[in-house]
Amino acid sequence: MKTIFFSCILILISGCWPTSVSFQDSGSMPKEWKSYSIQLLENNSPNTPISYPARLTESLKDAIQNNSRLQLNTEIGKGELFIKGTITNYVVTPIAIQDGDNAAKNRLTVSVNFDIYVSEPEEDIMKMTSTRFLDYNANTDLAFVESTLLEELNTQINQDVLNKLFSNW
Repeated sequence: MKTIFFSCILILISGCWPTSVSFQDSGSMPKEWKSYSIQLLENNSPNTPISYPARLTESLKDAIQNNSRLQLNTEIGKGELFIKGTITNYVVTPIAIQDGDNAAKNRLTVSVNFDIYVSEPEEDIMKMTSTRFLDYNANTDLAFVESTLLEELNTQINQDVLNKLFSNW
């Protein structure tokens, strides 16, 4: 009786045992994806700093390389993934209006439209828009905090793109 019981337990446990163990998370990324390329983001917002499109492009390249197995292909348009984007909004607006029509805080908002061209396993185009904002004290000059705000906004935008690529949200 004990032998039958232990045999049943052994069969149940072995049915739950993983078939492979790996420390590399493949997620939902197709195995065919090996490399990607990114075109320098276009700027269609008049208030955007001149260096921001290049800064966001480089940040996105780093995010993909650091969070996936994909390799950067330096030939634009090559690779299983090709990413193009346009900065469509870069605006500072007052928020939290107080007495005397003075703002206690300002909000920096950045919007980027992305077109992600997929060549493998089958051709596809994923479109997405990432709009992110951060608030800062209205008494602070934007020039003093802009670099820090843009770093945080880039991190958030990068995460949106990674979620789209690897989770297809």
